Amino acid sequence: MNYIDLHVHSTFSDGTVAPSELVKLAVKQGLSAFALTDHDTVRGLKEAMSAAADFQKQGVQIYIIPGVEMSAAFQGSDIHILGLNINPKDTALLHALEGAEEERHTRNRKMADKLAAAGLDIAYEDVQRLEPNAVITRAHFAKYLVEKGYVSSNKEAFSKYLHSKSPYYVSRNYLSPEEAILLIINAGGIPVLAHPLLYHLEEAKLRRLILHLKETGLKGLEAIYTCNSKNDEAFVRSLARQYGLLISGGSDFHGSNKPDVSMGTGKGNLKIPFSLLKELGIPLCL
Repeated sequence: MNYIDLHVHSTFSDGTVAPSELVKLAVKQGLSAFALTDHDTVRGLKEAMSAAADFQKQGVQIYIIPGVEMSAAFQGSDIHILGLNINPKDTALLHALEGAEEERHTRNRKMADKLAAAGLDIAYEDVQRLEPNAVITRAHFAKYLVEKGYVSSNKEAFSKYLHSKSPYYVSRNYLSPEEAILLIINAGGIPVLAHPLLYHLEEAKLRRLILHLKETGLKGLEAIYTCNSKNDEAFVRSLARQYGLLISGGSDFHGSNKPDVSMGTGKGNLKIPFSLLKELGIPLCL
């Protein structure tokens, strides 16, 4: 059976593997396709698709599904909407992503200033130098704090400085989920609610969210996911059936930022069948 991965990050957001290297890794892992779904950017797609084309010329069947993971606000917290098989040149989508990136820059500068005021040797420009082409996230702040010796690990950086209740944390102004979904649809893509159980919502609240998003145009739920147990996956699949939604699946691979998660297989037992693409309406043929 051919396998895929519909949730992968590169160095263009908070992953540690370049898009072209992701393609090589996908081939090594025996994947037939993967979706590059960087946070609020599509800038890594050109490199990934070029690398995949080189493999295809050699007779290796590896395909890139253009995607994005859009951050959105929901009742004081953020949720993530995956856009699969989007047109990465869609003007409205690009404009929204540019706005989201600028909003990140504003938030990040404020966070760096707060950390500096607390006595840490940090400036936002120093964090940006770690990955000049990336959309800077808290993972990059964590990497910087590790390199400077303030903490010993990314996990400690988040628990000490970067978690949402920290005095150094600064919230962002997000798109609404409705806006993200409509942008994805208008870019020809398939909007999917990423990792529904990671938001730790009560079941009734999660159901209301899913129903509301479906009415806006949501097409799928990410049921096959690295952190899901068999019972978790079965529950999300049941929600998809009840609300007439499709199933997606992904590892949420970030490279060394999530060292226990492998591309395609998650923590070792993830299997996302190629047949999901047909169910999602993504026309790839092997």
